[in-house]
Amino acid sequence: MTGSCLEKLLKSIGIFLSAVGSNRYLIEFLEVGGVLTLLEILGMEKIKEEDKKESIKLLQLIANSGRKYKELICESYGVRSIAEFLALSKSEETQEEVQVLLDSLVHGNPKYQNQVYKGLIALLPCAPPKAQQLSLQTLKTAQSIIGTTHPSIVDCVLKVLGTMHLEVQYEAIELIKDLVNFDVRQSLLRSLVALLIPSVKEMSKLQPKILTDSPILQLTAHLPVFLQQAAAAKTIGVLARRDMSIAEEMLHMRVVHSLMAAMGNTDHSNSQRLASLTLEFFVQTFPVVEEHVRKSMGEELYQLFLIHGEDLYMKIDSIQADILAANEVNVTKGEPEPGDLGCRHPRHPGSCSPLLPTALNLYDASNSNFSVVLDTGVLNQMTYITHFGDVEEDTEEDAESKE
Repeated sequence: MTGSCLEKLLKSIGIFLSAVGSNRYLIEFLEVGGVLTLLEILGMEKIKEEDKKESIKLLQLIANSGRKYKELICESYGVRSIAEFLALSKSEETQEEVQVLLDSLVHGNPKYQNQVYKGLIALLPCAPPKAQQLSLQTLKTAQSIIGTTHPSIVDCVLKVLGTMHLEVQYEAIELIKDLVNFDVRQSLLRSLVALLIPSVKEMSKLQPKILTDSPILQLTAHLPVFLQQAAAAKTIGVLARRDMSIAEEMLHMRVVHSLMAAMGNTDHSNSQRLASLTLEFFVQTFPVVEEHVRKSMGEELYQLFLIHGEDLYMKIDSIQADILAANEVNVTKGEPEPGDLGCRHPRHPGSCSPLLPTALNLYDASNSNFSVVLDTGVLNQMTYITHFGDVEEDTEEDAESKE
């Protein structure tokens, strides 16, 4: 396995395994430990990535030969080896080959599909953005096949929202759109609303850096939290526009208050812009939200918001930003009464329950249930491997229980 012609050897074996009537050659290869050898190649540092890619292609051929061969790969701790290799791989072409293999292992493999699913979740904190993107795509497919959710998926997917790569963020939002149809819906929505207001604890960590570091370091320190804040505002808007019942649920979670607070974040203009666009939807859809927002902003700022929704952050001064950040709006859903106006969204006539305005309640950040902000710093590879080990323990327990 350390020779100079390993790639040629693996390609030669591939000719036999992909030939017509290759079952005889496949059995011979497996009988001499072929699967274990291929998996060992993936973990050896001295072997070139081109050689490892050929190993992945051979594993694809084996997995595509049938269910029992997929089970053999998984029984040989293949999911762990393949996932760790994806997290450490530097070649996008190789990463795409690994995705094809993982996608094959999750299809037609009922005994171990849950193991692959957990392995994909464990991959989400890995450093390479392409690996994150591919993991999210495959996880979306796996989620629809398995039909149940793992408790850690909400935390892992929301951490991905702190990425600087829009293609990764897009895949995360696509997965979230599916997850709201599962049993994690409530915790997912609450966590999204919570991300709009960074916790006091999180901001206190940044305070010393604000006072002592250069402007570049200040930006770096703030970036993960604020990227997550902006992505949460965008995701809330996407979900609310797709499903009015979700919009109503988030009104219960004080999403209007949180969106206005995000609009007052002068340290990150994208958070202000995306929060403003999402708030604009709620104002246009629910009359009670319009009433509360108008009252909280004041007529001058509210008219500015109506006219310059998307670029409001460029029009407001520091006092108006403070008004938004310190707003006390509390919109909750009440029982319908005669004359109440519910949802007036043209695409959803009569589909929303009427909302009753309530008194403005003072917001106490110390008592809020939504003040937890996930740490979105880029995790190193060792953190990923440790996390995968934790998930792998669950996998082994599942396998034992099934037996």
